[in-house]
Amino acid sequence: MSEALDLEAVQAFVLAADFGSFTRAAEVLDTSQSAISLRISRLEKRLQQRLLDRTPRSVRLSVRGERFMPAARELLLAHERAMADLSDIPRRRLSVGISDHVAGPELPEMLSRMAAHDPLCVIEIRIAPSRDLVAAFDRGEIDAAIIRREGRRNDGEVIGLEQFGWFAAPSWKHRAGEPLRLATMAAPCGVRGIAVRALDEACLPWVEVFVGGGVMAVGAAVAAGLGLAALAYRVAPVSAVEVSGRLGLPALPTAEIVLLEKPNDVRARETIRSLCAYFRSARFTA
Repeated sequence: MSEALDLEAVQAFVLAADFGSFTRAAEVLDTSQSAISLRISRLEKRLQQRLLDRTPRSVRLSVRGERFMPAARELLLAHERAMADLSDIPRRRLSVGISDHVAGPELPEMLSRMAAHDPLCVIEIRIAPSRDLVAAFDRGEIDAAIIRREGRRNDGEVIGLEQFGWFAAPSWKHRAGEPLRLATMAAPCGVRGIAVRALDEACLPWVEVFVGGGVMAVGAAVAAGLGLAALAYRVAPVSAVEVSGRLGLPALPTAEIVLLEKPNDVRARETIRSLCAYFRSARFTA
């Protein structure tokens, strides 16, 4: 009888391949990079196949790894289903809030990775301003929140630094002597506050020409050429350009991206860790 595959090793392989990193896989499983490497090496030895091609800067599926990946995912899913069938615990639910200044165009990929990591978990995602998510987290309405740090609150785990810039449509023109035409979020948006303070301190006159109820609305106004806006690089419209150098606009400070969490079980924590690993590997700057 052949030796059964080690489920922990298979899970390490899938995570390392998904994130392209042993380090990120280790973060999800709350272990060390060397432990992930050892598990995968043992799996490769058991299968007598090289599953991952490793270089100092990248981890990629080998040809054999690509063939094995569908079966690896099915094996992990079958294990999850078997454990769920034998348990009286109801189907897991995980509610996560993500700041609208942080949730970029990669959101579908991020959700796909979360679902792949814990396919039997019902995932609830709430996109809202950071201050609203902090309030919801404190009230116990969500299990975790990924937010832009605001005010004096200093708890949570920093998972990235967000860079902001001044964005406008390529065709947008500023007429000398006129106030800058701004597209902004409605007050009391923190990013709006940072932007207008920076302009006021630089003695640059401005006027609001568009007020949006969300980052997507502001981005649409920018893409339409209505005005310029202070936006995080990851949520700026693809068609927009950064114009601070051309217009002599003040630099905007970076912001800490913070995780607040209180998962109720180990599996939920792993799913949240997978979300954090995604953000750690994401592009937050220019």
